[in-house]
Amino acid sequence: MRTQSRDTRPEAEKVLVSLLRNATTAQRISRVRSLSATAMQLSRRAIMRANPDLDEREVNLKCIYYYYGPELAERLREYMKGNSL
Repeated sequence: MRTQSRDTRPEAEKVLVSLLRNATTAQRISRVRSLSATAMQLSRRAIMRANPDLDEREVNLKCIYYYYGPELAERLREYMKGNSL
């Protein structure tokens, strides 16, 4: 088997692939959810570090901007203005 990662030893990769293959659907979904949550937390932290002047609301809007695009972020901003959120 040819390794997929340059920084992973072939033996270690075989073990990782075996663990994924033997995992239940629920376990796989749990891992995906965990990885997604971690990626979002790291992204949020990076936004906060790059923009220390932003309050929580603006950080949330920046996250929406990066995750879903400027159109949705602006629509949400306008909605929040109209509903005092």
